[in-house]
Order: sequence, then C-alpha cells, then structure tokens
Amino acid sequence: MKNTPVSAPFLICILFLIGDLVGYSQIPTGIYTDTIESNGKKSVHQVKVNDDYFIYNEYEIAPNNFIKTVGGFIQIDNSASNSLLVVLLEFNSDYEKDSVRQLSIPFSMEGEKLKMSWFQELTLTPNNPSTQDLDGGWLFATRGPDTGQDRRGEENTRKTLKLLMDNTFQWIAYDTESFRFSGTGGGSYSAENGIYKEYIEFFSKDNSRVGAQLEFNYKLEGDDWQHTGKNSKDEPMYEIWSKRDMIGM
Repeated sequence: MKNTPVSAPFLICILFLIGDLVGYSQIPTGIYTDTIESNGKKSVHQVKVNDDYFIYNEYEIAPNNFIKTVGGFIQIDNSASNSLLVVLLEFNSDYEKDSVRQLSIPFSMEGEKLKMSWFQELTLTPNNPSTQDLDGGWLFATRGPDTGQDRRGEENTRKTLKLLMDNTFQWIAYDTESFRFSGTGGGSYSAENGIYKEYIEFFSKDNSRVGAQLEFNYKLEGDDWQHTGKNSKDEPMYEIWSKRDMIGM
C-alpha cells in the first residue's frame, strides 16, 4: 500500500483544532467556596457542581443570615472569547423579585480554582473531595412505610431535592412550573453505620437554627433512602427519598 504524505498545513490545522478543544473550559464536579468580608460582614459564596447540575448559595456568618440560592441544569457555551456557564434554573429564591429563570455566567478555571464574573468577581476554591453512603441527588418520594401509595417523582412539578456531596448536604423545596420557592437549608453531614447527622450552616426559614445538629437513622434499599427519626417537633418521622439522575434533562 502506498503511503500518502500528510501536508504540513493540514497537520497545523488539526493541531490547532485539538488545542482549541482542549482549551475549552469545563468545571470539575465538586464544591467551591469564596468568603468575602465587606463592611464588617462575612459572606460565604458556595458553588456546587454535580454532573450537569449547579447550585449557588450565598449566606452571611457572624451574624448568620441567609441571602439566596439558585440552581438547575447546566450547559457550557465555549467561544473564542470566553466560556459561559448557562444554567436553566429549576429554582430561584429571589424569583418573586427578579423573575429570573436562566443564568449566563462568564467563568474560567485557573488551576483548581473556579473564577466567575457574575454580580461580582468570585474566585472559588474547591473543597477536599470525600465520599459517603448517601452521596448524590435525591428527590422526596413519599412518607413511609411504602405501602403502595403514590410517589412524587420527576414528572411532578412540586419537588424537594436533596444534594449530598463532599461532606455537605442541602435540601431545597420548590415548584418548577410556578417557580414558587418554599425553603432551603444546608451544611455539613455524616452518614455511617446507619446514623445520619446534619450540622446546619444556613437555613432560609429561620437563621436561629444555624448551629443545630440533627440525627436520624438511614437505610438504603435499591434506589430508595429510608429516612427515619424525629422531626423538629420531636414527633416520629419516616420519609422515603428516591435517587435522582443529575444528568441534563
């Protein structure tokens, strides 16, 4: 077989295209934070990226004060000039004020750090990665025990999402059709030997709850998380959460 020589211009073109593709920005899965102090207040800016899902939280510490949360499925729009993080929102705690359902945020990765040019310049540092039993996305399904009652699923516009990753938890209650936001809370968590603990670091409904520790029992059965214990009123509680695919819908 005769070998056909490859022209230098053709090789240069291929190498340029490969270099261009490699240079396109992606955001590695993880949790990124930036704490900014201004006028005597410390604001925590937290970004969570899990597969194709994005959550942004802002809250103040000392004194504790919840500011906002937004989240939804993402697309990356790369061009020669910049990279845009396009977020198709499922929830927005400020929706009644701004009616925003989609975000386009210029961003770049500088080493492991995530830089975002949004309402202000943020340089977010990744948390140390960690894995536990309950990591991933979960949707509230039903009150237990499961005796064949109807479940709330992906097709239901009313959702309560829990995202657990890198030792952090967050729940968000919202409606994807009306964009009614019902509340959120988050912080750090541990899950070991059937005991699930939450340490609250922000809570949209009641800032005084920050610092509280909650303890429950958990059991994994297939794609279900059996969540039992006592609620804040010291009443018996039994919830069933179903695993959620965090890949773009």
